[in-house]
Amino acid sequence: MRTSKTLSSTLNAGAWITVGILFLIGCFMVAKSLPLFEAMGVSSLWNDSGWHPSEGDFNVLPMLAGSLVIAFGAVLVAGPLGVMLAIFGRYYAPKWLASVYRGLMELLSGVPSVVYGFWGLIVLVPWISTFAPPGASVLAGIIVLAIMVLPLVVLTVDTAFEQTPQKWLVAADALALQRWSKIWRIVLPHSLPSIFSGVTLQTGRALGETMAVLMVCGNIVQVPSSLFEPTRTLTANIALEMSYATDFHVNALFVSGLILFLMTVLIVMVGASVKRKQYA
Repeated sequence: MRTSKTLSSTLNAGAWITVGILFLIGCFMVAKSLPLFEAMGVSSLWNDSGWHPSEGDFNVLPMLAGSLVIAFGAVLVAGPLGVMLAIFGRYYAPKWLASVYRGLMELLSGVPSVVYGFWGLIVLVPWISTFAPPGASVLAGIIVLAIMVLPLVVLTVDTAFEQTPQKWLVAADALALQRWSKIWRIVLPHSLPSIFSGVTLQTGRALGETMAVLMVCGNIVQVPSSLFEPTRTLTANIALEMSYATDFHVNALFVSGLILFLMTVLIVMVGASVKRKQYA
């Protein structure tokens, strides 16, 4: 009993320490952003003529648009595909293949993002440029990010499938339901909140990706009007400009980081809320 209480207290302390660290990070980013807000106002983030730090213009909307389009585009591709691959791996693949298949997904989920970006730069961008120059574009970013988050989506969905009560499946077998009927009528409805929560968390990861999108998106500050146009994301902008930024330029980059931080927190809260409702 004492060991159980000690473990519980330790876990609770670790959880609160994590929350405290996140709170301090948020406070630090707000403090670094305040000088820009006090000098130019919050509206400068969307009213300025563009992103021209040397001229005092810090419009982040083009980069915010690029980040959102690429992240949500990648999740829209990886989400349904991940569900289909998870269904195949758990309910259709032979046992030996399912084991190899899951191991491959776990291996791919640990590949560094720069490797995906390098592949995109060497293979994907030249291929896209053959029919839509210059190749470095929103489409390249979406494809690379979709491939990058796909293994984690598959593993998340597979774990959700595993939590389906076995007695429900046994009852379905007793009613002579076909395999697809069991998946469509029992497994997917029960797993949907967990799937949505997991895919939502992958959206946060896609929003925070830096190196892969920096290498394949072209890094031109503009609101993309098509999938074949270059763009720049907030994360790529921070990575490119922080090394030489000064004065309000530094504050503007911290504002970009604060926007990403708040969006990620919001996404995590939505995912956690959906997950809680499943077990309410």
